[in-house]
Amino acid sequence: LIHANHGEGILPFLLESSRSSNNEVIQHGACLGLGLAALGTGNEEVFTDMFRILRTDGAVAGEGAGVGMGLVLAGSGAVDKQQQILNYCHKTQHEKIIRGCSVGLALTTYGREEEAEPLIEQMVRDSDPIIRYGACLATASAYVATGNNAGIRRLLHVAVSDVSDDVRRAAVMSLGFVLCSTPSQCPRVVKLLAESYNPHVRYGAAMAVGISCSGTGMKEAVALLEPMLTDTVDFVQQGALIAMAMVMVEQSEQSLAPFRKRLMVHIQDEREVTMTKMGAIMAQGIIDAGGRNVTIGLRAKSGYPRMTAVLSMLVFTQYWYWYPLSYFISLTFVPTAFIGLDSQLKMPMCSVTSHCKPSLFAYPAAINLDDKKDKGKLVKAVLSTTAKAKAKAAKKAREEGKDTDGMDVDGEKKEGEAEGMDVDGDAKDEEEDEKEKKKPEPTKEELSNPARVTPAQERYVRFDEGSRFVPAAADLKRGFVVLKDTTPGEDIEYVAATRTLVPGVTDTGGGAAAAVPAEEEPAAPEEFEFDPTDV
Repeated sequence: LIHANHGEGILPFLLESSRSSNNEVIQHGACLGLGLAALGTGNEEVFTDMFRILRTDGAVAGEGAGVGMGLVLAGSGAVDKQQQILNYCHKTQHEKIIRGCSVGLALTTYGREEEAEPLIEQMVRDSDPIIRYGACLATASAYVATGNNAGIRRLLHVAVSDVSDDVRRAAVMSLGFVLCSTPSQCPRVVKLLAESYNPHVRYGAAMAVGISCSGTGMKEAVALLEPMLTDTVDFVQQGALIAMAMVMVEQSEQSLAPFRKRLMVHIQDEREVTMTKMGAIMAQGIIDAGGRNVTIGLRAKSGYPRMTAVLSMLVFTQYWYWYPLSYFISLTFVPTAFIGLDSQLKMPMCSVTSHCKPSLFAYPAAINLDDKKDKGKLVKAVLSTTAKAKAKAAKKAREEGKDTDGMDVDGEKKEGEAEGMDVDGDAKDEEEDEKEKKKPEPTKEELSNPARVTPAQERYVRFDEGSRFVPAAADLKRGFVVLKDTTPGEDIEYVAATRTLVPGVTDTGGGAAAAVPAEEEPAAPEEFEFDPTDV
């Protein structure tokens, strides 16, 4: 994941790991690592090595090899290699290998559109439901962000006609990839499918909306997902929670607060179903990803799909079968920040103005866990027999001429007076707090370079008139923005670069900093002889 799409330096290590070990788990991880490090390169050496592992017919290693080969050949459309993988799917008896190879074949068709039709037709007519499952993913990969009518028609037909629930689920989910260029259409297309009697179709509809409308906070998407948050089937709730987190990532905290509260209820409830709790935990991680400084970006600012993000999202959806694949979602994130750079690619001291209230896009407040769930006074239960006994004792005391009750009442009044004084003091404190809260909030905020700017906040961000640095492209206000200096003759003050050094690690940035000494470990104990009979 660290070396995804730029792993030239790590390939020898990964190749050696895959060749030197016969452990299926290590081979599985090495194949996935090789696929990511050589993503879309078509490296012949890497492909040959993974195909060798595939032919050992080990279920775990073969699944990783199938996905890894697809990552290496992503977008290549290499017909001969596709047929080699498909032919092996018909030879093996391991479902895990067939599924891994089917997902890998889907990755090879990325962006090929009509060129991928022969392979898709061959897979969609196969008798094996796992290969038909791969055909749906191949359609999503080939027609991603195109809104192609033929692809949508095929997926809808499979979603209502296939006999396999897995295939139907994949067909509906794939609609989200095809429609991700026009997020407003996806909720309308899958609206009826979201009300299906089949829970697998409902799950697919939720994930389709989450993928297509990720990071938009679209009201139509939220309205479609909300009923599924309380679905009777646990895995539908799981999909709805994850999809809702995808849609609501980096939205204002005012709109996120109810969903956060729901997630905490699912996570803290000890009796919650495991599937639902897993979905809530994953959803919590998505909305807080990157310290709330990233969002899901399947498309670039130009509108074209981002290859690494789309392929990673497609592999992420396979967590259904193998949960470690959920880590692939980290490659779909893009930073939500304004980073201004001058002609020397350095960050000058400058600022932009956000013309909205700071609280609208501020970070959420830290969660304070309080052990005292109920701060109020405990109400003591009084039985009816006890009340009768007290009334009888009081009547007897009055007959004997005693006045102890009156003394108790006076004592109670004094205690009440003391409590009243405390209440008055609390009231004054509350009034002071209210006065502080009533102070008017500023209507704009100055953001210094670099600064956090969410997609929804981008429309409020402007460069002030008379600013020394202005964007070279007027419509860019988020991401890496190249700035133009309006007064090039003056000195430029740059943002000081800070670097946090890990103890024991040297500064590799070319500086003169020496290695930071690590903390000294305590000395080992003196030698002694242990006799078990003395215990």
